[in-house]
Amino acid sequence: MDVPTWVWALTVAGVVAMIVFDFVGHVRTPHAPTLRESATWSGVYVGIAVLFGLGVLWFAGPQYGGEYFAGYITEKSLSVDNLFVFVLIMASFAVPRQLQQKVLLFGIAFALVLRTVFILVGAAAIENFSWVFYLFGAILIYTAYVQAKSGGHSGDDHYEENSVLRLVRRVLPTTTEYHSDRLVTKVDGKRFITPLMIALIAIGSADVIFAVDSIPAIFGLTQETYLVFAANAFSLLGLRQLFFLIDGLLDRLVYLAYGLAVILGFIGAKLVIHALHTNELSFVNGGEHITLIPEVPTWLSLAVILGTLLVTTVASLRKDRRTRAAAAEAPAESPAVEPAGESR
Repeated sequence: MDVPTWVWALTVAGVVAMIVFDFVGHVRTPHAPTLRESATWSGVYVGIAVLFGLGVLWFAGPQYGGEYFAGYITEKSLSVDNLFVFVLIMASFAVPRQLQQKVLLFGIAFALVLRTVFILVGAAAIENFSWVFYLFGAILIYTAYVQAKSGGHSGDDHYEENSVLRLVRRVLPTTTEYHSDRLVTKVDGKRFITPLMIALIAIGSADVIFAVDSIPAIFGLTQETYLVFAANAFSLLGLRQLFFLIDGLLDRLVYLAYGLAVILGFIGAKLVIHALHTNELSFVNGGEHITLIPEVPTWLSLAVILGTLLVTTVASLRKDRRTRAAAAEAPAESPAVEPAGESR
């Protein structure tokens, strides 16, 4: 896929413009978004992503259009799982609801920069070392195992600070209270960072971990750097609105971890098969390609991803409905009645 420089420039400029618009139009003035506002702007960003995909389909053909949509849907589903961690971070640092938008948007901007670097490094590695597909496949298969073993997020009701945050707290003086939407403030003439900055660093450092499975997953669906960047960018752009839209829904997606495990395991296996087809490792089949297993076509990848997400969502909501119904029907515990005439 030959993408002219001006198309790259236009795409990057469009992504930056949307982030700036998000900040100026929604985040600059702290407020807690309504459900209607979140739903509207979530729909707008999904619509933009779909229109972009239709453009790829029109100008580049069904192969690349299918790769983009498979990548976008996968990245979006992984983002939903990441939102659970964001909820824990917000709760752990007691971020006021009207300030959460700012933390999320700054975190998303950082994630875009970070993932762009990862994408460029990954693309260079793939171009020069075909064995990288083995590594990416192994990462995804292991991540799928961890997701399936976790069985969801039940019981994970707290966020543990990582070494980066602990180092920041030791090195930089931090206030215990929020100062409006300021990241840095002065107290008695001394400069301090606020808990809002700490929450932002927490989300940024968490995204480093998220990128470890996100980037290999998208490269498992397309090796076109432009499509990898676009799918990542569009999946992240609407993440702030999606956070407020499905905040209360996250706990109901009880089988999401299993669905993501299936998707990541499938893409991991696809990467290993591709690695065998392009094998150059001398200790594997004498450095010769192995083509006994056919490569997985894009349409099958898209079907597996969509089908898994559909089954996972429906099964989760049915499970939640049964749990709520059972809880409603359960008789309330009656208080113990002390026998008459008995004294303490």
